[in-house]
Amino acid sequence: MATHESLHSQLQEANERLVLAALTAQELQSAAEQAHRRQVEFLAVLAHELRNPLTPIRMSAELLCRLPAGELPRVQAIIERQVAHLSRLVGDLLDVSRVVTGKLRLEFESVDLAGTIDQAVHACRPAMDTRRQHFHLRLPGQALPVRGDPLRLGQVVSNLLDNASKYTPDGGDIALSAVVVDDAIVMTVSDSGIGIATEALPGVFEPFVQDARAIGFNRAGLGIGLTVVRELVEGHGGSVVARSGGVGLGSQFVVTLPLAVAGGNA
Repeated sequence: MATHESLHSQLQEANERLVLAALTAQELQSAAEQAHRRQVEFLAVLAHELRNPLTPIRMSAELLCRLPAGELPRVQAIIERQVAHLSRLVGDLLDVSRVVTGKLRLEFESVDLAGTIDQAVHACRPAMDTRRQHFHLRLPGQALPVRGDPLRLGQVVSNLLDNASKYTPDGGDIALSAVVVDDAIVMTVSDSGIGIATEALPGVFEPFVQDARAIGFNRAGLGIGLTVVRELVEGHGGSVVARSGGVGLGSQFVVTLPLAVAGGNA
């Protein structure tokens, strides 16, 4: 009797393991299929994003030899804008690759974040002005000292401002503020844009992940700009969080960075 019960128990345990194995195999297959779909979608978006700036560059190049001298600065400006856009796309791709391979390097020095913010705002204003967006900047009347890589910190600010502008309708509002709270600098970029659905918030910093609504609103971007922001901020010992009241209620990105201690080291 005991032997019969033992055999029955072993068979039951074996069946349970088979069921678990089958479920695990299904989950792995589903995950692999989802990863493949995301890869295919990303490659399609990448091709689209790279083609967009190439078209005006090609057309401008064809016009260069036929235009009067007075028109050349305008065409040159078009080419420069599109080349800068291409450079940023490739730069973001390289940064994500460096993160994955552990090769992202930061060059630390003493930085006044207020100055870095001013430079990033200057670079991002043309896009906001084109969309007639209202920009509000609020900084304290003092330096915001951090230990960090000035180029990378500027990239953080630019990516957040570009993201806000990209998903805010024409005539909308974008704001950037920075304050000192205890031993940290808290920088907030907010907008009156399309917002982020509650279910999409957890994955907003994941690479190649974009809310379907965001893609529908603005068919631009690779879904890696915010990933780069997170990695750069964390590389500086800080954190970044995304907040939104929901669809149509705008977004808010809050970056917290350690305040540099006088005479401190990186």
